Order: sequence, then C-alpha cells, then structure tokens
Amino acid sequence: MAMNFISCDRNQVFLMPPLLSEWLPDDHLAWTVLDAVTEMDLGAFYRAYRADGHGRPAYEPSMMVALLLYAYARGNRSSRAIERACVEDVAYRVVAGNLVPDHSTIADFRVRHEAALAELFTGVLGLCRQAGLVSVGVIAIDGTKIQANASREANRGYGQIAREILAEAAETDRREDELYGEARGDELPERLRTSEGRRAALREAKAKLEREAGREARPDSDEREGAGVEIELDPERFVTRSHGRRAWFREARRGLDEQREQEARPIARSRLERLGESARRLEEELAVEHLANAAYEAWRQRGVAADGSRRMAPGTTKPYRPPDLPAGTINTTDPDSRLVKTVGQRALQGYNAQAAVNEHQIVVAAEVTVDSPDFGHLEPMVDATQRELAIIGAESPAVVVADAGYWHKRQMEKVVDRGIQVLIPPDSGLRKSARPGWDGGLYAFMRRVLSTDQAKALYRKRQATVEPVFGQMKFNRGFDRFGRRGRSACRSEWRLFGASHNLLKLHSHRIVAAGA
Repeated sequence: MAMNFISCDRNQVFLMPPLLSEWLPDDHLAWTVLDAVTEMDLGAFYRAYRADGHGRPAYEPSMMVALLLYAYARGNRSSRAIERACVEDVAYRVVAGNLVPDHSTIADFRVRHEAALAELFTGVLGLCRQAGLVSVGVIAIDGTKIQANASREANRGYGQIAREILAEAAETDRREDELYGEARGDELPERLRTSEGRRAALREAKAKLEREAGREARPDSDEREGAGVEIELDPERFVTRSHGRRAWFREARRGLDEQREQEARPIARSRLERLGESARRLEEELAVEHLANAAYEAWRQRGVAADGSRRMAPGTTKPYRPPDLPAGTINTTDPDSRLVKTVGQRALQGYNAQAAVNEHQIVVAAEVTVDSPDFGHLEPMVDATQRELAIIGAESPAVVVADAGYWHKRQMEKVVDRGIQVLIPPDSGLRKSARPGWDGGLYAFMRRVLSTDQAKALYRKRQATVEPVFGQMKFNRGFDRFGRRGRSACRSEWRLFGASHNLLKLHSHRIVAAGA
C-alpha cells in the first residue's frame, strides 16, 4: 500500500478574500486594537500636521498609532521588524491597510509624536474603565530596572571627556587637511562665486523655507541653552532628613534631576555633541554642589532648627570646600541613564521603571525615574495614579501596598492624610529581625497592622498583582531594554508599552465576556 500524505503544492493558485475584514477571525487582537484607536482622541497627533494639506502626504496618524500599539502588544518594538511584518504578517497587513511604511518613517513617527504616544496610556486606561477593569480598591506599586540603550562602559569622568573632545577635534582637523589641502576650507563653492549662481542659490533657499513654513516648531536644546540652574532648598520639603551636609547635596541633585526632567533635552546623535552635553552636565552638577554647600552653611549658621532643636555650632564640623573640577562620571551615550542596582544582580546602565497595578493587573500609572532605589517614589506614584484616574473619571484607590523599599515615613503620612490606607512593611523579607533603630512609633504600628489577618490578606495581593505584570512585559514580550535614549523618550516608550499591556487585558476580557 502506498504511503498517504497531505500534498504540498506551492504552485496552487488561491483567491484571497476581497475584504481585509475577512482575513482575520472576529476574535483577533487586531480588531480590539483598531476599535480602541477609533474610540481614542488623537487630536494631538493631527495637530502636528499642516491643516492646508500642502506638502508630501503623510501616513494616516490613526493607522500609525494602531500599528505601533499592535506591534508593541506582540512584543515587536523594532522599526525594521515592524516594516518587515507589514509584508509578511497578515494581521499587520490588516492593521496597516496593506500599506508598508518603511522603518525610518516608523522611527521618525515615534520621535515626532513622543509626548502624544505617552498620553495614549491614559486613553487606553479610559477604555479599560468602560469595560469595568479599573476598579482600584487595592493597588500595588513597584519598580523594575530596565537597561538603557547605552553601555555601562560608556561612563566617563570629566577629564576623560575633555581628552576625547580634544581627540575628536584633532581628528576633524586631520580630515579637513586631507580634504582641503593647502586651502582654508571656507572658500565659496564654485557656483556661489558669480552673481547668477548666488541668486539661484537664494531662490532655492527661499523655496525651501516656504515649504517648511507650516511646520510646528519644537523646543530644542538651542532654545533652552540660556536656561540657568535654579534649585530651591527647603529643609521642610526634603525627601530625606535635613541633618548633615550629604542630605543637602542629595536634595540639590534631586532638584536638578527634576529640572532636567522638565527640560527633556533630546539626546544628540553626534558623538561630539553628546560629549559636550556630558561635560556641560558635570559642570552643572558641580555648580549645584557649590550652591547646596553654601545653603547648608547658611542654614547651620542660623543655629536653631524649625522643630526647636539646636544645630551644631559653627566650627564643630570639619570644613568642606567643593572641588574646582567636576567629580563623578556620566554616560556619554545616554546622559540621563544611571547605574541601577537590583539585589543579587550586576548593576546595569538603565532606568527604574515604576508601575501602579490594580487587582485586574491593569497598569493604572507608569513612570520612569533615574534613581536606583524605590525610596522616595511612593508619593509621586500615588500622585500619578490619582492623576490618571481623575482624567478618566475613576475613584482614587482605597489601599496602597508596596514592598519595604518604599518605606518613607513622611510620604506615608501624607498619603494616609488623603484617606488612603498604606501597607508597607518596615522590614524586608530577607530580615529575621527589625532594623536597628527602627522600633516604636510608626514602625511598631505598621508591624502590628500587618500581623492582622485582614492586612495579611491585602498585602499578599502585592506580589500576585504587580510581579506577573513585570514578568509578562519583560520576559514574555521582551521589554528588557529601551530602544530610545533620554528620560523623556524612555518614559514615552514605557507608557506606550504599558498601554499595549492594558489592551491585551482588555482583549482577553472581551473574549471572555463574549463567550459567557
């Protein structure tokens, strides 16, 4: 008897369905993404284009947004891989309407609409609320370290940066000597040496300016070049206690980081420009250290603290003078990134990505910080959570749970004053006894609260709520490294990925509801 196989005929002619809507089953993720984009407000994207329709046509923003959301939901963040999928993958072809935007167009879209893409997170969260997935009785806050698009070997000190800048300048001189020889290199090109050639060049330049006249101006580094550093140091608002010079230095550096976050300077592509920016930042940090040292000395001279306690008298502490040249290092590939540490793992060059997650594993807030520890981020993440929930018309959380790394007495008290219960153990799970000096007061109170059955049941939800979200995002969908550089760009990427996570949850919810 002859062997029996299913035949494989690659020359078989097929007729694809004439409608794209028939290419995928009704319960496919692509339809959830397209429906979500239809319901979201994309005005911020459209406002970036000329209203008169002049110029080369651009891809429809709604299509590009849907394409990015679908790609991120599938764990595909590479612009080249997305372009290839628009040819090879049926679902991508449906989402893109059989169009194939090239990888540079996709990458430029992410850069041009960085802020608007970050705000898609709020739009998707609103859709989740309509589906009943944003009940926030209990939220869990946690952070995870994600590698930057930079190597830790790119960290340089001020002296190293100066030497590399000089080396780059010397190399530029050498190349110009090879190119121009004995000439200066600034002679007019041949076409500009006659009046006719100059007039033609001016006409071309004028035409180019008229074509670009409709483009919306973007704030860039040149417009902010003259902005000075202004750090306000108020001991009453310190994240850490105001005792000691180091606390003032930490707070000044924190204020500088907040100012840089507001500026959101883009990271230059040119290595020489990045070296110059790195040197400028180190000089800026030294100036802030001088400012903080002077403020601390003035504060100490006044003698009595706000709580009535007497500070150390002048002359009782060793005098300190900040260095004349910047100390420390900075990453010359992504100056915003830092060396961040995780217990039991090698420190990596990256960011601390924060998330607040509810009991349905919906991410209700997503932010990016440059601080390695989670300490000091409890109140900012609660603020971000309440801000997101207020925009979509949802209620504030009733309980916030976080691990011991978020313990911050002052911030916990402020959160409780808002009517939100806080459950944070003062001791990490690795400790068998209380930390020295961490006894009595709020420490003892929190230990008593967490020993009750109700609090234990609430706190147990923390690990089962937020940890699976990080696992699904980082390991299942491969978000272990940022694709762009700079804190603002990484925040946009993190929030867009959080929006895609929420879309996956929304899709699963709709599938279950349809089958019920």
